[in-house]
Amino acid sequence: MTELGSQPLVLVIEDEAPIRRFLRATLQAHEFRYREAVTGGDGLRAATLEQPDLIILDLGLPDIDGLQVIAELRSWASIPIIVLSARGREQDKIAALDAGADDYLTKPFGTGELLARIRVSLRHHARSAQPLADTAFRVGGLRVDLVRRHVWVDDAEVHLTPIEYRMLSTLIRHAGQVVTHRQLLTEVWGPGYGTEAQYLRVYIGQLRRKIEREPARPYYLMTELGVGYRLRDEE
Repeated sequence: MTELGSQPLVLVIEDEAPIRRFLRATLQAHEFRYREAVTGGDGLRAATLEQPDLIILDLGLPDIDGLQVIAELRSWASIPIIVLSARGREQDKIAALDAGADDYLTKPFGTGELLARIRVSLRHHARSAQPLADTAFRVGGLRVDLVRRHVWVDDAEVHLTPIEYRMLSTLIRHAGQVVTHRQLLTEVWGPGYGTEAQYLRVYIGQLRRKIEREPARPYYLMTELGVGYRLRDEE
């Protein structure tokens, strides 16, 4: 947990030594504090003792599957978790995100993208810890008053249906992060609708027609193919 005046502490749970060396050099060069663990068990113990601000987790660990590590962490902590894995299949990404991961990067990955995902996860976690401070959301020409439930695009007010607004406000709560199909369906329609993907296609299309300048080439509401959607949270 970040101490006053200190940089965020990142715990890396990864069994590949070259990846650990790369992450250690990258994170320390950008003034993050760094801890590492080679196994899932050691990683869980380090998370308990060190209370990191963010965890970078490999799924293919030698002792415990990474999904189990996520489940264990989510039973007691809301620490942001970014998964790094060679498993690039859509179902692996969905499983990790549905288990409670905040984001997912497939190896090999770029330094810039990793650092951007870290910033987004830390920012989202800080925002969720202070919900009363979040009365407005703005990115580019999209502006949302979360108290009065008003939406503007380029200073013109946009009228959303109740379901469209619930979708948008759900995406705002997770802005910058992937929201899986199942998560979005469950939060907007309820737990009985987790597999009703056709609902999403219809309403995402409607929402894009109202908030995007070019709905066929969305700027704000991006598709993560086969996985879910991501609302842009920075220019």
